[in-house]
Amino acid sequence: MKNTLLFLFSLLGIFLSAQQVSFETIFNDKISIRAVQIWDNKVWYSGTDSKFGFVDLNDPQNHKQIQLSDQKLQFRTLGQDKSSFYTVNIESPAYFFKIDKKNVHSQIIFTDTEKNAFYDALHFVNNNLAYTFSDPNENHELKLAVYQNDKWNLVKNDLKLNDGEAAFAASNTNITSSKNYLWMATGGKSSRILRLNFETEKFEVFNTPFIQGESSQGIYSIDFYDDKFGIAVGGDYTKQADNINNIATTNDGGETWTVQASGQNAGYTTCVKIRPGSEGKEIIVVGDQHISYSSDFGKTWKKISSEKNLYVCEWIDAGTVVFAGKDRIALMKLKF
Repeated sequence: MKNTLLFLFSLLGIFLSAQQVSFETIFNDKISIRAVQIWDNKVWYSGTDSKFGFVDLNDPQNHKQIQLSDQKLQFRTLGQDKSSFYTVNIESPAYFFKIDKKNVHSQIIFTDTEKNAFYDALHFVNNNLAYTFSDPNENHELKLAVYQNDKWNLVKNDLKLNDGEAAFAASNTNITSSKNYLWMATGGKSSRILRLNFETEKFEVFNTPFIQGESSQGIYSIDFYDDKFGIAVGGDYTKQADNINNIATTNDGGETWTVQASGQNAGYTTCVKIRPGSEGKEIIVVGDQHISYSSDFGKTWKKISSEKNLYVCEWIDAGTVVFAGKDRIALMKLKF
């Protein structure tokens, strides 16, 4: 009888868990998507084969897709101000596109022709200020581009990355900001946090206890609730089941990091987002093999879905998350 009761309670737990989320694919196409933005109740995306478009959240049958170039460019970045979207392709030459929100007309407003240009992420701090960064040049110098006064410009800085240190163009989320800071995360042989102080306009560099040492290892995504609390996730894309030292949190703005749930999470992760209204307590992550959730500031994690080949997520509201990845965009409703 005891074993029977345990079995029934186990089934009940599985049933209740299954009732906590619902999952719906709203768009299919032959595309890989690693960057999304929400605007006008639509999911906007950039992806492979120069594709850019949107899917209407109210009516998924209402969607539009254009090709930004006759070349088969790969886009893994996307940002927006009040009137336009902006995206940069990976690999050289790197074309900086501006797409009008009203008519979806696009234009190239800047080009980086350096042979090692490889832009990993793009982030708007506000409508008048944005940053994007590339893997370093041959001298290990960070390549940083800043958008101000309706123009992109490469900005000289004194940041030097370590040998074998770069970044991952995995989900457009290894860069983020708060009121006073901009953060960027690196990976590879070194996995560190680069923090820009908006007031002093100076960078600080902080080491992390993250898994690092190989080109496939390190931080893939970061998110901050405020100037102090933040979370970083990642791992090793060549060993996706490995889950040692692949999640960490900070309570001092990125200066020091504490490893969380090492050996007790679902493994390699490409995107992390703090739930709106939770003050950093509730967090969702997605990796190629899982979607997981934390309700205690990242200390413990529960795998809530085994959906595969999704790389990026974004909260639409406190109960709805959009996911995108290989060949699709999907919505998840959370009931907890």
